[in-house]
Amino acid sequence: MRCPYCSQTSTRVVDSRLPEPGDVVRRRRECGSCGSRFTTHERAEAVALTVLKRDGRPEAFDRDKLLGGLLRAATKRPVRIEQLEGVADEIAQEVRRAGGELGAERVGELALRGLIGVDRVAAIRFASVYRRFDDLAEFEAELRRLETEPELGADQLPLHVAEAPGPGRVPSAPEGSIPSPRGPRPRRRNTQETKRRGHAEHP
Repeated sequence: MRCPYCSQTSTRVVDSRLPEPGDVVRRRRECGSCGSRFTTHERAEAVALTVLKRDGRPEAFDRDKLLGGLLRAATKRPVRIEQLEGVADEIAQEVRRAGGELGAERVGELALRGLIGVDRVAAIRFASVYRRFDDLAEFEAELRRLETEPELGADQLPLHVAEAPGPGRVPSAPEGSIPSPRGPRPRRRNTQETKRRGHAEHP
């Protein structure tokens, strides 16, 4: 780093701090020639992510566009948006690991596998659009392939699955469900009515 006061390059870092956003490092430097101190801000160079279309055309990777497709596939499904954002973030990370460039077919495959771990119905919806099936047989083959994918782990159970009651416990009604109607309570007899019936039975 060149000193802004004497233009010499013999500088050293005397202090480094990471601000709240976490993407910029603030450094205090000292010039070994004139002794002046100055501040620099360093930021990692962002790698442009690219998706190669089926015809070979490069296109900028758009996380929001990918997330929109995942949201459409999961419409009216018991899926949290955080789960879909996690799938999109993992795909973006995979593109980075591949050197910043990945084929569109591979991106679609990663999205499909991510949805399988979140919701199978959403995965089937996504596959019906992403795969562009020519006939029903291809779509049925894809359904069979999805059925062979591993099930969700025990720690990834959907939110709507209730915990099984333990021994001796009465299962509670699911939240939001309509409780079962109670039958009519037996009518209580007052004391005088009971006495009258007792006299009638034992004259």
